[in-house]
Amino acid sequence: MHPNMIIDADGNSRVILTEPTGSTAEVLLFGGQVVSWKNEKREELLFMSNKALWKPSKAIRGGIPVCFPQVANFGSLEQHGFARTRLWAIDPSPSPLLPVNNLSTVDLILKSTEDDLKTWPHRFELRLRVSLSAGKLTLIPRVRNTDTTSKSFTFTFALRNYFSVSDISEVRVEGLETLDYFDNLLQRERYTEQADAITFDGEIDRVYLSTPTKIAIIDHEKKRTFVLRKEGMVDAVVWNPWDKKCKAIPDMGDEAYKSMLCVDSAAIENPVTLKPGEEWKGRQELSTVSSSYCSGQLDPRKVLHGYS
Repeated sequence: MHPNMIIDADGNSRVILTEPTGSTAEVLLFGGQVVSWKNEKREELLFMSNKALWKPSKAIRGGIPVCFPQVANFGSLEQHGFARTRLWAIDPSPSPLLPVNNLSTVDLILKSTEDDLKTWPHRFELRLRVSLSAGKLTLIPRVRNTDTTSKSFTFTFALRNYFSVSDISEVRVEGLETLDYFDNLLQRERYTEQADAITFDGEIDRVYLSTPTKIAIIDHEKKRTFVLRKEGMVDAVVWNPWDKKCKAIPDMGDEAYKSMLCVDSAAIENPVTLKPGEEWKGRQELSTVSSSYCSGQLDPRKVLHGYS
């Protein structure tokens, strides 16, 4: 058994990560999903629906689900693929990443099963390293084609980050201005972002394309800024269901949209193709900085370039 693994009341195996300043993270083996990330003040930084279904084969609403081998319904599989509804295992040999034997990192692995091959006939290994350090949560996903013939496969991928925010109407996202995006609410038509920052006053479901490596999610009320850094996942999905859609989602409370925002690291517009033996690797780093900006006085260059 992993040194920090516990079995919770629902029968789920979870790994608890800790680090010296007091922050923690919890990772379920079901879905390979981070379901909690708390700072040194024990404040929860990720949104988790109080109506989330903790049942086998049901996706868990909140935290950081892993979307593979497809994102949304950009393909023929179940929405967001099947990785988030499978039981992962502890990865004993995370090569070529160096193994780490400390309490603040866990390596997980998901391999294709015979059942999966019926719906998606490709042999793969999906690995995820989750590392916690002071003020920072890092996820390194890797996908390997383990087919023994000459069969390539193509996939899309996302880490769906449910951020906990004080009030969605007080949040702005910096770093996506002037970029093109697909609007999932308008038949995936392509548009160009005109605003100098994204603010929220209604439902949003967009895939921003060719995004920078750093995006800032500024929560004015909490005076907190999430900084999302990413590599290997050039797209970013921004999603909030707003009031009507939220009421129609069975595993979300009617008012839940006010306290959550999804900003995902994703590879969607240009799917990844792997030949047998090839591996794709991504990286996502979430951190928080305190911010005392007043709305309208924010200098995005300081937010996006002032934190190394």
